[in-house]
Amino acid sequence: MNSIVLNLDTVGLTDEQFYRLCSKNRDWQFERNAKGELIIMPPVGGISGNREAGLIAEVYMWNLQTKLGKVFSSSTIFRLPNGGDRSPDVAWVKLERWESLTKEQQEKFPPICPDFLIELRSRTDSLEALQNKMQEYIASGLKLGWLINPQNEEVQVYRHNKPRELIKLPASLLGEDILPGFVLELTKNI
Repeated sequence: MNSIVLNLDTVGLTDEQFYRLCSKNRDWQFERNAKGELIIMPPVGGISGNREAGLIAEVYMWNLQTKLGKVFSSSTIFRLPNGGDRSPDVAWVKLERWESLTKEQQEKFPPICPDFLIELRSRTDSLEALQNKMQEYIASGLKLGWLINPQNEEVQVYRHNKPRELIKLPASLLGEDILPGFVLELTKNI
């Protein structure tokens, strides 16, 4: 099953209406891109779900040691500065930036772009759609992002103000100065 994209520019969902739509339909996973299109995301299968859980665990364990920020799952929708409402598979926000939000902003869809994130391509994901999503994050202020593509045995690394880098698997990915000391070891079978 692929994502379904609905062009709602004539409807013009407000941020509050989008939040209520998501809240009233918890069995569905929605995103909204910067163009205002509503994206209905299919659920992932067992292999992708297990891979995603492993990635979240790796970032969470690093953060548990460093206490430098907050880690979020794919159930979290971030309201990006460019107008999109996106939910990366793994996200991390620097603690000072997270604490600058009000409790209401933290409770709903946080109006902030993560500092770091991971998108994991499942077998039903369009690579082009994920690349566009990564560009949307970069345009919104993302510092470091990894698009892990097991189908092509590669990772696309996105950095603020730098060209995209392609790394073949297996690979050791470094958190650089965004996640200091973090290393993610990826095999071909991620």
